[in-house]
Amino acid sequence: MNFFVEAIAWILDPRHYGGENGIDTRIVEHLVISFGVVLVAALIAVPLGYAIGHTGRGRAAAIALSGGIRALPTLGLLILIALGVGIGLTAPFIALVVLAIPSILAGAYSGFEAVDRRTIDAARSVGMTEWQVVGRVEVPLGLPLLIGGLRAASLQVIATATLADYVGGGGLGHFLFLGLKTNDYPQVLAGSFVVILLAIVSEILFGVIQRLVIPAGVSAGMSTNVRVRSPRSQAATG
Repeated sequence: MNFFVEAIAWILDPRHYGGENGIDTRIVEHLVISFGVVLVAALIAVPLGYAIGHTGRGRAAAIALSGGIRALPTLGLLILIALGVGIGLTAPFIALVVLAIPSILAGAYSGFEAVDRRTIDAARSVGMTEWQVVGRVEVPLGLPLLIGGLRAASLQVIATATLADYVGGGGLGHFLFLGLKTNDYPQVLAGSFVVILLAIVSEILFGVIQRLVIPAGVSAGMSTNVRVRSPRSQAATG
């Protein structure tokens, strides 16, 4: 209980704000890293997921690959990459992108697969091209599941980005590793509190966005609390 009170006091201490290692500076740094990672992962996973969802090809390979990636130990992958590229942000950035891809990929192709085939057939029957079917039918109707994938990926990245400072990548992990090194456990707990708070805010924001992107007319028949199943569970039920 004393650690809890001391951690709150540590967060509220004005001396811990401002400067290179201030809480505010580290929060911004952590958010920039997390946003950049999710953006790069989305640029890779969304087009691939859309292609798989639209054509139906490569789904088994995507599930197997995603399952393999999820099984990788993040810290081990981070250290392995750091041995190749050196100390700094590059290694954790690559490792976190790899971590974020499976959830976004699953959200992208699951969103397309969730679209009623009769709706797609109707779109084709009125003369829509394949690109029009994708852009006007599959993307809007599949968007809630894609946002669900981004939601899961963001939560993973925000929580795991604390490891970035292990190899000099910065972020809120600075307080955790410095606190462990100096036996300053209130600082460790304070850093953990801030990371948890960011994760909760991310969950709330994506939850709101997920509800807002549901197309008009399908809200009643669609759950807004969409969660992307892991590739392992999809393989088990498939």
